[in-house]
Amino acid sequence: MHLYVRSMRRLLVFAVPVGLGVAATAGASRPWVAPESEEVPAADGVRVRVSLGERRLVIEDGGKVVRTYGVAIGAPAHPTPRGEFRVRRMVWNPGWVPPDEKWAKGKKARQPGDPKNPMQAVKIFFREPDFYIHGTNDPKSIGTAASHGCLRMTANDAAELGAYLMQHGGQPRGEGWFRRIFRFGRSTVVNLNNPIPMTITA
Repeated sequence: MHLYVRSMRRLLVFAVPVGLGVAATAGASRPWVAPESEEVPAADGVRVRVSLGERRLVIEDGGKVVRTYGVAIGAPAHPTPRGEFRVRRMVWNPGWVPPDEKWAKGKKARQPGDPKNPMQAVKIFFREPDFYIHGTNDPKSIGTAASHGCLRMTANDAAELGAYLMQHGGQPRGEGWFRRIFRFGRSTVVNLNNPIPMTITA
């Protein structure tokens, strides 16, 4: 498992500055795709845990924490739900359509890759249709209670998480698959064969 964590640094080197319009830095986290020849353990021991109070998301494998990320959580008026969930579906390079809500009045729909799109890199659903983890175009919000109930991550961290869950959820992809999605600006839905458990606590 440590091999995967050490090598989670490659996926959006090309996609972040070009496809997503987000400035990359030398020290930025870069998501990982396992080499196609590399065996990946079954999803049995992999799960996601989120602490709302700590604004933290962790990946566990066999009870051991293998990766930790900062997140933004729901604002008091739009709290992130707590409980037990399963990650079954994700949308890569999503577009955004303003919901029929008061807070979204006057906002414009955004295409995949638009730097003004609040959905960057990937949407990882944990309670459909309204609650998901997603990359954000507002990285300064990470560590705060700022969202409308979803969990925000940096675009790189969200992509790293999504690629990892695909590998362990029975839908592994090679690096070329991700390159094509971001290069051609299209959204792609992935349904996991093996849903990943996710727990959100206060």
